[in-house]
Amino acid sequence: MLAPATVAVLGPGGVGGLLAALLARAGHRVICVAGEDTARTLRRDGIRVRSAQFGDFTAAVEADTELREPVDLCLITVKHTSLAAALDRVPPAVLGDAPVVPLLNGVEHPPALRERYGDRRVVPGVIRVESTRVAPGVVEHGSPFTEVDLAGAPERLETVAAMLEAAGVRTRVAREETAALWAKLTFLAPFALLTTRYGVPVGDVRTARRAELVALVEEAAAVSRACGAPADPAAVLARYDAFPPGTRSSMQRDAEAGRPLELDAIGGAVLRAAERHAVPVPVTARLVAELTAR
Repeated sequence: MLAPATVAVLGPGGVGGLLAALLARAGHRVICVAGEDTARTLRRDGIRVRSAQFGDFTAAVEADTELREPVDLCLITVKHTSLAAALDRVPPAVLGDAPVVPLLNGVEHPPALRERYGDRRVVPGVIRVESTRVAPGVVEHGSPFTEVDLAGAPERLETVAAMLEAAGVRTRVAREETAALWAKLTFLAPFALLTTRYGVPVGDVRTARRAELVALVEEAAAVSRACGAPADPAAVLARYDAFPPGTRSSMQRDAEAGRPLELDAIGGAVLRAAERHAVPVPVTARLVAELTAR
């Protein structure tokens, strides 16, 4: 049985709030790091989760505007659009030797995090889940799965993976960071761009916009392979076909709510990698341009 750990979660939104609540329910001490209003709400009410996979429950957590003590694990789950400012809330000197696990969209953030927290601490990861913060401390988890891939030395990640697994999160560990990050982006970029551009869920995308979906997946897969990460367009399309038809992307939800979009971290990252490797991506470029214009 795992000993209780102390976990910091920077950004207790849809993803971070869900993980914070699951880890707290599993018996760990969880410190959510957020703005003053959110921290106050979490201290008072905890995190309420509505989930078909995990059930409806409320988990008590601690919360502060800054991390003030060493922890055993630090999850970074903010949006790219607020990453730089949010990192000020987690001073490197406070962390101790804790692994820093960013579960962010895109592929370009690890170097900046390593510059701030050190090579050994930063363990990039990806999460596959549809989970939304509908109010401070209130999370709606819509997908029938919650999966995390961690990239790094298995012996260093054994405890982290076991903690997440015990909390109900299917967790895999792989040594190859580039492959893990691009595996998600190859799926996420077409999903985010199409659902946001046309304002429809994935069920409509894979039917009414099938030709664009196929083209985007093939473009992203070609860029992934050029970056040294294997990619199978047929397997990616099969995952789209298996998704609940009403699933919407987080970028689409941000657009509907009038929040800043992670367009540069997702679509922009594909375009920059494509340019570096001279891979043509005309459909991706068009959709990024149309969303930028909007």
